[in-house]
Amino acid sequence: MLMEIKQKKLILKPLYPILNLGLALLLLSCAPVEKKQGIKIDGSSTVYPITKVIADNYKSENKDVVDMEVNFSGTTDGFQKFCEGKTDIANASRPIEQQEIELCNRNKIRFVELPIAFDALTVVVNQANNWVQSLTVEELRKMWEPSSEGKIKRWNQIKPDFPDQPLNLYGAGDKSGTFDYFTGAIVGTERASRSDYVKTEDDEITVRGVEQDPNALGYFGFAYYKANQKKLKAVPIDGGKGAVPPAQETVENAQYQPLSRPLFIYVNLAAAQNNPDLKNFVEYYIKQAPSVVSQVGYIPLPGEGYHLATVTWQKGEVGTVFEGKPQIGLTIGELLRKKAKF
Repeated sequence: MLMEIKQKKLILKPLYPILNLGLALLLLSCAPVEKKQGIKIDGSSTVYPITKVIADNYKSENKDVVDMEVNFSGTTDGFQKFCEGKTDIANASRPIEQQEIELCNRNKIRFVELPIAFDALTVVVNQANNWVQSLTVEELRKMWEPSSEGKIKRWNQIKPDFPDQPLNLYGAGDKSGTFDYFTGAIVGTERASRSDYVKTEDDEITVRGVEQDPNALGYFGFAYYKANQKKLKAVPIDGGKGAVPPAQETVENAQYQPLSRPLFIYVNLAAAQNNPDLKNFVEYYIKQAPSVVSQVGYIPLPGEGYHLATVTWQKGEVGTVFEGKPQIGLTIGELLRKKAKF
């Protein structure tokens, strides 16, 4: 019997390391696995092409990158989601406004404001339009002001020597920062506009609408015109000092007024502090912006502008330099001075 017990001990002893290993593996499998958080971006359709290219570049250079969602719903909707904590970055074609700041404050969202480009908001007509050589701000106001709804329906109502043909309008929807800026600059009151036009947050719909209709006129960000300049005609705008075409040099020289404007991203600072992927992406974004902005078709900031953005980000400077107010006719130089004083 003693011999039998010893044999059993000899048989069982080698199993102890195996059991210990199995227990260790079981404990490891039960240990919580750290889940990456992902990055969510929404907002302006104007800024969307810049952010989409930079996000695609980032993913191609970082194979283990987390999921990134880059969508557009308009600046106003984008700020709503951002200030409710539903997204990490808001693309914006205008500065954040007071009611949006208050929403962010209520939800304890502390944001960093980063200008990333300038835009020449562009008025376009069909290639077959041979009567519009330029338009004044007053003529555009006559087309778009609320009192024109149902009344100003034909081109010759804008100017007597224009043809007696239908005036078919395409433009941004009321959740768009482009809508906010255009109405403020042209009508004189933000969000004051006639409503009987084809409105959309998708600028490609405006491109197709104007391209297919000889009597159409629309407006959107400069990059959408640049991508479709063989299909559309950009209209020079007279803001009081003669007709000026939308172009990089006319924006840089502060001539294309009042339709020049800065473009932004807003970043949730706490989200970036808790998500290394988001922090790295923002730093990558600032570095990539000068080349991608030009590639997409907007106007890059001078080197000083991106240096200021880097400093703002590294210091974690929260808030806006614009005090929640609309900014019409801001020049690149004025933007840089505001950021330098922040």
